Order: sequence, then C-alpha cells, then structure tokens
Amino acid sequence: MKFSFEIVPRTHQAFDEQYSFVSTLGDSISMINVPDIQRFDIRSWETGKKIDRNKHQFVPHFRATDFSLESGDIFKIIEENELDHVLLVSGDPPEGIKRGFHNTSVLDLIRVVKQRFPGITIHAGFDSHRNGIQDECVYVQRKIDAGASSFFSQPFYDLRMIEIYAEHMQGVETFIGLSPIMTLSSMNYWEVKNKVKFPAAFKPELEWNIDFSNKAIAMARDIGFNIYFMPIKINLEDFFGKINLE
Repeated sequence: MKFSFEIVPRTHQAFDEQYSFVSTLGDSISMINVPDIQRFDIRSWETGKKIDRNKHQFVPHFRATDFSLESGDIFKIIEENELDHVLLVSGDPPEGIKRGFHNTSVLDLIRVVKQRFPGITIHAGFDSHRNGIQDECVYVQRKIDAGASSFFSQPFYDLRMIEIYAEHMQGVETFIGLSPIMTLSSMNYWEVKNKVKFPAAFKPELEWNIDFSNKAIAMARDIGFNIYFMPIKINLEDFFGKINLE
C-alpha cells in the first residue's frame, strides 16, 4: 500500500515547511504530489529540486489546457527535469489572462506524452462527484486506453462510494483522496464548486475526519488501493498524529 502527500506550492517557504513535516511521518509517505495551480507563480515541476527522490517519488501535475500539442513544451519540461512520473489533468477554466489557454484534451495529452516517453508513468485523475459512476468509469477507461496506468481521486467522504468504485477499478492502481473539511464554509464550497454530496453523518470536525480517514485507509488496504492525502487548512500535527499509517 502506498501513501501520497500533496503539497500545494503557494510559496517556497510554505512548500519547504510542509515537505519538512512529511519527513516526520517516517517512511510511510512514498510519493509527493504537487498540483499546478493557475493563481500561483510556482509551477509544479519547479519544486522537483526540493524533493529527495531517493525517498519520495515526485509527481508534478500538468494541466492540459496550459499546453499546445504542437509546441513540444511539455516534452522539454519532462526532459529537463528528468521526470519519470507525471499526473495529467484537464485543468479548470482559465482565471483571467495570467497564462495562455489551449483547447488540448487530457486524453490527447496523455497519448502524446506516452508515445514520446514510453517508460514514463502517467497518472490521471477521477472524480466520483462530477458524473454518474458509469460515465466516470468509462472516462477512466478512455484514459487507460490513451496511456494512463494510475489514478488519483478527488476526495471521498463516503465509504460506500469507495466500495462502489473498488468494484469497477480492480486491477488499476488507484489512490483514494482524503481531504479533511473543518468548517461549514468549506463544506458549502465543496458542495457548490465540486458537486460533493455529503453523507448525512458528515461533520466538518477534526474527529469525524480522523475517524473517516482511518476507516478509508483500512478499507483501501483490504481492497488493494492506495491513499492520497490532500491536507488543506488543517493543523498537520493534530490530524496526522491520529492517522494510522502503519
């Protein structure tokens, strides 16, 4: 079983502090995911020099809408940064004009990257909240056909949904997303922005999130899945101090 830890590159200092915290968790965390977020100046792949790749697999995210297939820019980035793992996502609609926007589909980006670098591990995303289960699983299969071999999910908050996806993704390397929600305003954001339907028992409290996370970890271990931590606006010590990583 693998544990991946997401670090958002808001600032260099904030990144360094979170990566330093990861070292306190011992050998349990084997991967570091770095999203590429439009409103931040630090690009995901630029953080690779901060990662000890003898200890952690480095998985920078790339947004398909940031790249033209004809330019070859993504190929140069992969080569210059000696990347052996990438996570390719579609990308949200552009915010203003801070970066260029391209009508590149993530399926096409997966295909061309895999053709250019046959040995690279291409991770992709899936979202249990975005579409119906059947549509999302069909989309996952299309990404597999294009060249993806591993999938990171958006956060889950319902064990029943994990069980359902486990039935459809047997044999596919899958990371279950866990992202604690601590306030009602954050809960409302996830409901509106990401179409999350929370179970009736959900509570935006630390203990609920710890209990759910430990149950999800146990379930993932039983079914052969992995875990993807996305800690946002939480006290890392309080949360991970009660998480079962062994």
